[in-house]
Amino acid sequence: MIHQQASSRSIVAGLVALGMVVQPLIPVLSASSRQATAPAGTAKPATPAQPATAKPVAAPAQASTAAAVQPPIDGGWPRAYSTSSGGGVLVYQPQIASWDKQKKMVAFSAVSYRAKSTDKDALGTIKFEADTSVAIADRLVNFEKLKISEANFQTLPKDHLQQVVATIEKAMGPPERVIALDRVLANIDKSGIIPKNVEGIKADPPAVFFSKTPAVIVNLDGEPIWSPIKENDLKYAVNTNWDLFEHGPSKTYYLRNNDNWLKATAVNGPWTPAGKLPPSFGKLPADDNWKDVKAALPGKTVAASALPKVFVTDKPGELILLRGEPSYLLVEGTQLLWVNNTDSDVFRMGRSGTVYYLVAGRWFSAPDFTGPWTFATPTLPADFKKIPLEHERSRVLASVPGTDQAAEAVLLAQIPQTARVNRRTTKAPEVDFQGDPKFAPIEKTKVERAVNTDKDVFKVADKFYMCYQGVWFVGTTASGPWEVATSVPQEIYQIPVSSPANHVTYVTVEEDDDDDWVTFAAAAGYTGMMVGWGCMVWGSGYYYPPYWGYGGYYPYYYPYFPTYGYSAWYNPWTGAYGRSAGIYGPYGGAGVGARYNPRTGTYARGAMAYGPYGARGVAQAYNPRTGTYAQTRQGSNVYGSWGGGTVVRGDNWAQTARVTNNRTGNTTRVSQGSGGGESISRNTDRGRTTVGRSGSGDVYAGHDGNVYRKNGDSWQKWDNGGWNDTNKPTPQDRTNRTGDRATTGAGTADRGTYNTGQLERDRAARTEGSTRTRDAGTYQRGGSTTSRGGYSGGSYRPSGGYRGGGGGFRGGGRRR
Repeated sequence: MIHQQASSRSIVAGLVALGMVVQPLIPVLSASSRQATAPAGTAKPATPAQPATAKPVAAPAQASTAAAVQPPIDGGWPRAYSTSSGGGVLVYQPQIASWDKQKKMVAFSAVSYRAKSTDKDALGTIKFEADTSVAIADRLVNFEKLKISEANFQTLPKDHLQQVVATIEKAMGPPERVIALDRVLANIDKSGIIPKNVEGIKADPPAVFFSKTPAVIVNLDGEPIWSPIKENDLKYAVNTNWDLFEHGPSKTYYLRNNDNWLKATAVNGPWTPAGKLPPSFGKLPADDNWKDVKAALPGKTVAASALPKVFVTDKPGELILLRGEPSYLLVEGTQLLWVNNTDSDVFRMGRSGTVYYLVAGRWFSAPDFTGPWTFATPTLPADFKKIPLEHERSRVLASVPGTDQAAEAVLLAQIPQTARVNRRTTKAPEVDFQGDPKFAPIEKTKVERAVNTDKDVFKVADKFYMCYQGVWFVGTTASGPWEVATSVPQEIYQIPVSSPANHVTYVTVEEDDDDDWVTFAAAAGYTGMMVGWGCMVWGSGYYYPPYWGYGGYYPYYYPYFPTYGYSAWYNPWTGAYGRSAGIYGPYGGAGVGARYNPRTGTYARGAMAYGPYGARGVAQAYNPRTGTYAQTRQGSNVYGSWGGGTVVRGDNWAQTARVTNNRTGNTTRVSQGSGGGESISRNTDRGRTTVGRSGSGDVYAGHDGNVYRKNGDSWQKWDNGGWNDTNKPTPQDRTNRTGDRATTGAGTADRGTYNTGQLERDRAARTEGSTRTRDAGTYQRGGSTTSRGGYSGGSYRPSGGYRGGGGGFRGGGRRR
């Protein structure tokens, strides 16, 4: 039994205070359980003779100030509430029993109750069921319509039991009903996640370039499309995200690389220092279209040896850039070598063995870095599954078939983002065509798609449909007028993956039960993520040539989803794909195009975008040139760009929950109990209320209705006011007597010796979930960095991880 002692110690300041409907008690995690994961030491590159093994160093001393302690993103567990009679209730972290289609959850929680008139705790369990919604970017799960279906307490009278249940149901109201997504993911059985591969996606290898010296890759979307510049003898290429110019009088090409300039007599090079630029560059129009270019004039003078090698390709290609000769680190517990002096995800089976390269969620292999490359995901060596979570590039586990991380990535991609859209006030964007609307049939369907506009417009029978930022509109003509659609023809959902319009098949009408509002849902496929080979991959693998031409003074150019061309990699902390750094272009990987609006006569450079932060039809949701994607955690929320009150995001509750759960409260103190547990107290308006807590929150609900805790190497069960070893059943256990326990709901449970296998799994999941939740908070606060700065996003342990020469991703490029 837990007894309160007179001695006490102050809690570190800044711990979270939970917002309650009634006056709450504050659950406090011990300092030891709240300490951040120790950062690992620096891993030294291997010498040519012997690969090194990266090992973390000892943890640093615990922070001495309370200000260094950050609250968990969900407010933390256990959670304390006070009853209307002045008693206290403590609810421990739920143990997830099932999560059907990520919409309905069944969970168990241990509960501690103390009446105002006693200093003894009554421990029991509750089983609750709830509808759920998920805010992936915020890493939170919301319980909706929460119902306690069963409650088991051995010693409580029924009237007290009903009060406890009523208190929990009332106090755990919005925005209190949240739990960290990573706690849930750690709890669920991954074997139940069955990936359903998208039919028809491809894994043809891209053109892969390789360099051991500084280099850049200029991706052109087909042959260069040159646009004139008003009152200037320069032209520029609209179908690349580089500043690439053609100077007509000298028939010379110029390329800007940051504040340096290169020149060549052919687009494919060779490229050399530009020297003095033609006067035409100083005559570029004084508008935002050329702001970056003019800021780089006249350019720095550098030696040819200091300039990067330039690779040019007219179809999306990839670049493996090493900083010198390959530097290998042995991946602990495997025979794999990690190439740690590149930002690419490259591994090797021995110093002279097969090279494995991961890009866009697909593995390719080659006998050496120079190729030839073949698709390798289905035939990866078993050692890839053994890559430790602490490894700096453990993000690659999400692309290894059969791993828990791959299953989680698939699960997250299946969770749609939702929004309620006001039919009366939501305005559709204007649809501009180059000339008269032109439609092309989509193979295997009765649907036609518009090809000479930047919007996703379709014709089905005698109606027109447009998908914009995850919302469907319907009209009677190709140019509108448009109104919010309440249904979408099934023919549209038959668009095959071979079509560049396939991504709209991931946007559906969820509900139309209101005259004013319609609910839409957009799955990850809308932003380019697809399931293939048991993993989440980026893009369909198809190359969709752009639609372009010259209809006037300026060219028009409409690009589509490319799979390759920016070193796309999966970020486990956002559930989305990101892109690599500046070697792929100065504009953050956004495909820069030129667009002339014949209706208004306006001209804009950079109006089109593509890549993990946006693509045709999805581009409007993310604007890489203005950095919008940085605010939405790499563009992971489709509906974040609408703004206003006409489109209400389905995960808006996450922000309210975050504010409430991170609110500071009154002074809280912890008293050490004689049994090694703690009792938590808070001064409330109703007076001092105390609730016991054992094992720093390490108390569990057995599915048999009993409460358990781990005591050294064995488990103990709470029985008639005290803890007993489960391997020493009491006489009451042997007779399975239940008369001394109050229950509600489905009835009583077996009080005999409980199979502790489930408890061990729950305990391991709670530990893992707490670590992951803390790490997710570290990432969201910007605390996970590489050795060169920026978010790593490369490890499932961002608080630690290795700090090898590679360092990981640099945050999406230097430019936003």
